[in-house]
Amino acid sequence: MKNNKKTVLSGIQPSGELCIANYIGAMKNWIKIQEDYNSIFLIVDLHSITVSQVPSELRKRCYSYLCQYLAVGIDPEKSIIAIQSHIPEHLELMWILNTITPLGDLSRMTQFKDKTKKNKENINSGLFTYPVLMASDILLYNADLVPVGADQKQHLELTRNLAEKFNNKFSPTFSIPDPLIPERGSRIMSLQDPNSKMSKSDANLNNLISLLDDPDLIVRKIKRAVTDSKSEINYTNSKGLANLIDIYSSFSEKSIDEIEQFYIGKQYSDFKSDLGQIIIESLKPIQKKYSQIIKDKTYLDTILKNNSSKASQIARKTISKVYRKVGLVSKARLIY
Repeated sequence: MKNNKKTVLSGIQPSGELCIANYIGAMKNWIKIQEDYNSIFLIVDLHSITVSQVPSELRKRCYSYLCQYLAVGIDPEKSIIAIQSHIPEHLELMWILNTITPLGDLSRMTQFKDKTKKNKENINSGLFTYPVLMASDILLYNADLVPVGADQKQHLELTRNLAEKFNNKFSPTFSIPDPLIPERGSRIMSLQDPNSKMSKSDANLNNLISLLDDPDLIVRKIKRAVTDSKSEINYTNSKGLANLIDIYSSFSEKSIDEIEQFYIGKQYSDFKSDLGQIIIESLKPIQKKYSQIIKDKTYLDTILKNNSSKASQIARKTISKVYRKVGLVSKARLIY
């Protein structure tokens, strides 16, 4: 990646089912980002094992996520698509950053508090130091910009603090990453509980629409989605209806006002029926490409091999520089 473009890094944990919230809030924007930036899109499998996983299912999901990245339009020739655990420098840098991360900063992380409430049987140190690994993911590639949601802003702020702290202590090394706020992309909420965001890891699959849901299932989920008892299609009626209008707007590229005007005098059933079809048609090309490549493991392994090599070249340069600055013997000087 030798050019004057800025570097953008983003990643998703391979847990649960990638859903339309991931597509609208992140992946749809990735397609545009890769044209203007040096883009690195990770499958962050090391983060996912902070909670219990079935090993065979985790491996399967990593391949499935890779296929879905490709199916939505991420080009492995324009962007780097890699599995986090394939680049060991993530963990090497994490350890070094651990040594300059104040314990108090980690204890204030709201996500740790939330996750420990949900995982009382497995409150492990990985959950606690998760933000340091996230900082390592970003700083390892000297990312200039990181697309973040509201729940990740605190982690990015820690990353910025650690970069500045390391630079001040050892001399300038890391870029200070800024948040990348998408021009368009609403926060998509749960279909059954519009007070909570739609989550790919939700145990109740009726709360989300997976990128791989079949048409009949999509129609059923939209029909059952929470709205209200009113009759007008108005964004201000309820959070549930507003959420569905946001989804409609994101897939159709129509404004909220245009949608409201179109459905004057029409029923909720008309609106939901149309929304279901819009989602089905939008996901159809993604699902078609996915079905074409998911069985071609040789093709997928080739992509992972080539892209991991590209990521590793960047990572090795960073970690070599970091080793030298903190006083460790550089691996590059050793002959095996």
